[in-house]
Amino acid sequence: MSWRSRQGPVATPMVRQVRATFLELFFDLVFVFALTRIVSRVFEHLVIDPYGSAWPAAIAQAARTLLLLLALFGLWQGTSWTTSRYHPDSLAVQAVVTVALGAGLVMGVTIPRAYDGYGLAFALAYLIGQLARPLILLLALPDKNRRALKTRMLLTYGIIGLFWIWGAVAGGAALGPLWALALALEYAASRTGWPLPRLGRSDAEHWDIGAEHLAERYQQFFLIALGETILVIGFTYSTGPFTRNHTLAFVTAAITSALLWRLYYYRAGRILADAITHARRPAAIGRAAADTHFIMIIGVVTTALGYEITIEHPFTHAPPSWIAPILLGPAIFIAGRARFEHHVFARVSPARYLTLTALLLCYPAATRTPPITAAVTATAILLAAAVADARRARRHPDEPPTPSR
Repeated sequence: MSWRSRQGPVATPMVRQVRATFLELFFDLVFVFALTRIVSRVFEHLVIDPYGSAWPAAIAQAARTLLLLLALFGLWQGTSWTTSRYHPDSLAVQAVVTVALGAGLVMGVTIPRAYDGYGLAFALAYLIGQLARPLILLLALPDKNRRALKTRMLLTYGIIGLFWIWGAVAGGAALGPLWALALALEYAASRTGWPLPRLGRSDAEHWDIGAEHLAERYQQFFLIALGETILVIGFTYSTGPFTRNHTLAFVTAAITSALLWRLYYYRAGRILADAITHARRPAAIGRAAADTHFIMIIGVVTTALGYEITIEHPFTHAPPSWIAPILLGPAIFIAGRARFEHHVFARVSPARYLTLTALLLCYPAATRTPPITAAVTATAILLAAAVADARRARRHPDEPPTPSR
């Protein structure tokens, strides 16, 4: 059966399908593995590498890892938007998800050595995942306007893909800047409607999307990131020794993960679908929510690195670069959470600003203390924020979404 014979289900906007399909959930499992490899890569360079604790080396590794994380999220986001715009049970969309699943798995496997001999494998997997999506939909969609968009996307990814290949082949100092340029060009193209000479551009703000499905996919990816923290906590603690100090670090990390979930879910995370549905420009707030979730996921992944450092070395005299992820990870999450709140309610509660300020102000003093002290401090600050949310919930009725766009 050809894709064109199934063109009706493919072309129909996904307005009724809410729950993610089993294939989408299977696809998500790949990213649990990939995020685990991200944390492992940073931990290897920051803690195991004797030179990893120096600030220049730590910042360089953080920037390189951020590029890998951006590529992973770009592949996941593009696939999730496809299943939220077109019928996820159609043969063509299932093919898109399946190819992305394989590409994400290869990317996850090569993450630890993406800058050390396996860059070409990482780049090719990423490009296959990104090029397959518009190509398959171009063959399947009957609508001329929709096919024109896929043509522009296919050509854009193909042209920008040259920088991915160039960087991977060149290697060394050229790899990072070329990949960063490629990602910047992709981001700019997606935010401006994939413009190309003579082919025009698409007004993405008027795209039809399945609001509830897209909101659920963002929530699920955030849960993937939280699930990765649980894996880090469990694997690190299970290696022993099961001393009182290590157990304290383990319990602190587990409580922090629960608090991150609570702070995300409280109100804004729970009604994201309603906010997208009631927005003047649903696609615009959907894209803004993507950027915001990426910021929060950076914070969660950074916090997971802090867990690993704390459980492995709870009372070790640590360099400042070891303390940074313990406090700055939650701070990045709170910054993203504040932006998320603004998207949903067009305002930010004072508790977000106070929490962010407290986490940042504690860092200078925490650099003179062992990791467990910084971890307990971060947990206490997040707990205070969660208590403030609970008190607000008791005093005020549920607030309807008032999207900022």
